[in-house]
Amino acid sequence: MVVSHKECWRSPDSATGWATDGGFALQMAALAPLFEELRVCVPEVPRRAVGEVAFLPPILIDPLPTLEGDGWRRRVATVAWLARALPQIDRAVRRADLVHAPIPGDVGSLGMALAVAHRRPLFVRHCGNWFVRRTRAEQAWPWFMAWRAGRGDVMLATGGADAPPHPDHPGIAWIFSSSLTGAELAAVPERTSAPTGGAVRLAIACRQDERKGTGIAIRALAELRRELDGVTLDVLGSGPDLEAFRALADELGVAGAVTFHGQVGHGDVLAVLRAADLFVFPTRASEGFPKAVLEALACGLPVVTTPVSVLPTLLRDGGGIVVPEADPNLVADAVRALAMDADRYLAASQQAREIASRYTLEAWRDEIGCRLHDAYGPLGGPADPGPSR
Repeated sequence: MVVSHKECWRSPDSATGWATDGGFALQMAALAPLFEELRVCVPEVPRRAVGEVAFLPPILIDPLPTLEGDGWRRRVATVAWLARALPQIDRAVRRADLVHAPIPGDVGSLGMALAVAHRRPLFVRHCGNWFVRRTRAEQAWPWFMAWRAGRGDVMLATGGADAPPHPDHPGIAWIFSSSLTGAELAAVPERTSAPTGGAVRLAIACRQDERKGTGIAIRALAELRRELDGVTLDVLGSGPDLEAFRALADELGVAGAVTFHGQVGHGDVLAVLRAADLFVFPTRASEGFPKAVLEALACGLPVVTTPVSVLPTLLRDGGGIVVPEADPNLVADAVRALAMDADRYLAASQQAREIASRYTLEAWRDEIGCRLHDAYGPLGGPADPGPSR
């Protein structure tokens, strides 16, 4: 039983009748073959047809009441929501052989607590930035995971580094994040030529929040177009600062060179990335393991990014350039260094694909499956990989 805050909605276009957005449904589809049955207990919301990703059979959905609002409004609404949702989550946890709680999130936290209360085996996957602990919840989750790891439950932190997530609790391990299958990776042709004539197509895909770096990318674009008037930028995703970024592009005189795609589906994201030349991600935000960066690498795109969370580790063997900080001039210089040197560009592109090949959904599933098998024994599904190899 997966207990998560990830919102879902009814979709007549889905074989299961349910859909969501982002990579969650793809990850659940990867995990499902490990088990005899996989159920997902998540809040239901009105349908969002743009960019939806269907849940695939044999996944079963146990919809929870809608949990609305953000910030303090969400905390107030949670009190009333709990009265309706708690009995349902409690029943779901009671009938589960294994509870998976992705966090951060209030619903996943509730699933963790109920799994402990009912003595169910528990698998927690921390999907945020493991090193950012500003709130009480962000401080409590690592403590809880250390406690449960010491009792044999499977505790994974999304990210990666040479040292384990918690030096005093080796039971907590790193796990990467992916939404890309091996077949999708194999379907992308290898790049055999570098951008020419100053025609460089940049792309960024993320939540359109100021800290994610889209504003830096637009300012870098304006700098680049002073000498390379063929440089363009594709912006994928929606968010609270999207209109501000449109205004910024207009203010800097590059609106005609920026395409704002808004929220699009996974297939559309991959199509834009395949047509691009470079991926820019000058983030200052809290990152775990950005799936969009991995998808860009899989498409053979050299990546220009910042030293945030796992990104320096991901690119330490090549595949792009990590600039010291989210500065438009540094980003523009890195783009020039890659786009104007064909040999360097093609070497980075080849290395990008090699990096991505290590992080497919199948590899993600098998890594998780081995850890679950080691902790709890056979899982019952046809894809159970057995003990750690």
